[in-house]
Amino acid sequence: MPEHVSNGILEHNREAAAIWGAGGLHYDLVSFAISDALAHAAQRLNPKPGDKVLDVATGTGWSARNAARLGANVTAIDISADLIDAARLLSTGIEPPIDYHIADAENLPFPDESFDKVLSTFGVIFAGNHRRAANELARVCRKGGRLSISAWSPTGAVARFFAVIGAHTKAPPPTESPLSWGDPAHIEDLLGKEFTITFEHGTNNVYHDSVEDIWNWYIRGFGPLRTLYEGLNEGERAALKRDVDAYHAHYQVEAGLHIKREYLIVIGEKR
Repeated sequence: MPEHVSNGILEHNREAAAIWGAGGLHYDLVSFAISDALAHAAQRLNPKPGDKVLDVATGTGWSARNAARLGANVTAIDISADLIDAARLLSTGIEPPIDYHIADAENLPFPDESFDKVLSTFGVIFAGNHRRAANELARVCRKGGRLSISAWSPTGAVARFFAVIGAHTKAPPPTESPLSWGDPAHIEDLLGKEFTITFEHGTNNVYHDSVEDIWNWYIRGFGPLRTLYEGLNEGERAALKRDVDAYHAHYQVEAGLHIKREYLIVIGEKR
């Protein structure tokens, strides 16, 4: 029986849409904190004036704007209506204008080979069904086109952070870990048939004055942490904050906090 689709969003991704949208406009601060990695992915995409670019799981549109600034004609999608609203607001005045849509990475509403280049920065990795999402990326990219994806390392700082969060989560873990996209073998399995793939490692650098600063930063804008916190009782909230603060305290330097997060850039050329 076909899976139910509502407003273009597959049933198994609707809860994720609500979680990621919980930060709304404040999610742009999360993107700001990883902006060096977002720029890395956009530069490896190498958009040219007039290129038709698709940004998948755009969030508040940071990477879509990076591509548009280079002259590309950008279409950008996200499963969250709240994030798309924020992206449209933040993209006012960008030329060429960015065409934003609410849509699912596993169910892209575009014909085959619609785009010259396809981008996803720490976005498609959170799709509920990896192979379905990967097939959609390949389907909408023209032959000879380029793909650029940024994905968190499965063994780095983000993996440790997710483990801290997961210890306080009552819901079962996802069937497919988003961190698998940071494993070259997994990428080759998902995309190697359709793309010739090159990998490049990077490190995202984040700077805050204190553990309290970064806590406030992420509790406002990072939907998964915000929704988790809001669903806990007072004692559980205190325990979550204690563990998140302890995690961040390991990154203390003389000037405050310097957090280093390892990631992988996937560069694909469509066969």
